[in-house]
Amino acid sequence: MKTAIAIPDSSLMDESTKLEKTRKISVIARICSIFCINEILIYRAGDADNPDRSLLSTILKYLETPQYFRRILYDKSELLKFVGVSYPLKIPSHSTIKDPKKIKSGDIREGLVVNFKKQKFVDVGINHLFPYFGKEKVGKRIPIQFKNGYPKLSIKEISKDQIQEYWGYKVIERGNLLSTISSWNGNIILTSRKGHTIKKSNIEWISKDPKPLLVVFGSPEKGLHDFLGNKITKIKNSKILNLFPNQGTETVRLEEAIMGTLSILNIVKTGYI
Repeated sequence: MKTAIAIPDSSLMDESTKLEKTRKISVIARICSIFCINEILIYRAGDADNPDRSLLSTILKYLETPQYFRRILYDKSELLKFVGVSYPLKIPSHSTIKDPKKIKSGDIREGLVVNFKKQKFVDVGINHLFPYFGKEKVGKRIPIQFKNGYPKLSIKEISKDQIQEYWGYKVIERGNLLSTISSWNGNIILTSRKGHTIKKSNIEWISKDPKPLLVVFGSPEKGLHDFLGNKITKIKNSKILNLFPNQGTETVRLEEAIMGTLSILNIVKTGYI
């Protein structure tokens, strides 16, 4: 089942420095990777884009990028000043193998279409370029599979649908919350302290319905009821759930809400309850 989360561009407002904001983004990226989130939608929390929107989007994309492509795809930027404090995602697409001798037939890696001497090649992070005859443009990331291992290395382009392992998340910037939800083609969980207390009876549909699932979170300042008002009860294919009943703290931080919610949903999706 394809699973996405939606978070506001004001997600970092409770952090005072860029260092703290970067750490928070790193935690969110790790949580999304642990629970195999396919998309992270960033919606606009106010009338205008939040100044942190670019920071949130850029660092999330940077952390999902295999480390051996980051210097090629990202110039030095103030937005990335503190990414050194981030935790590595260690997802399957972030292979640490650099020695061509360790490449075996059938191995899958992330490739990057590059230009060399006016011809297109694929860089797979092992100091060896492979001629590329596909349709993708220079700078495009593509999954590849080795047809032959060392020493007769050869590759073929494959689609992500052919990969059984989790291959990272996609970051998508959207408009306001209502338009973000309205454009979602699948089921929706709206997380709220004012929602129905989570019970087996109101979440068991998750393991039975193959449609994509979007889990929506509010901001550190506003809940989803504040954003949507009366419209929150009119969202099609949605449930408003409180996944933290009897919480012992006044508030639940966004990264805590994401971790706790996805932990519960992961157990449900996999059919363990």
